[in-house]
Amino acid sequence: MKEENKAIPIEMFYTLTCSNCRTLKHMLDEILPQFGNKFEFKRSLANSPIGMIRTMKMGIHAVPTMLINDKIVFRSVPTKEELINVLNSY
Repeated sequence: MKEENKAIPIEMFYTLTCSNCRTLKHMLDEILPQFGNKFEFKRSLANSPIGMIRTMKMGIHAVPTMLINDKIVFRSVPTKEELINVLNSY
C-alpha cells in the first residue's frame, strides 16, 4: 500500500464520565464522514491501564485530548469550525 493512501490516525483520549468527551465524539462522528477514508478514528480510555501509561508518556493531563498523527492538536472541545480547519490542513 502506498504511503499517501494510508489513513491518518486520529486518536481521542476520553473518560466515561466526561461530558466534553461525548461532545467531541459526536462532533467527530458528524464531521469525519465528509473526509471519506482520509482519517482513521480511534478512542482511547484515558483511565484504563494502557491509557494511563500512554497519557503519562505523552504528557496528557486532561480529557478530551485529540491527537492527529500522534501530535496533540486539541486539549479541549474545539468549535466545529476549528475542528474542520485542522482536519482540512491534513
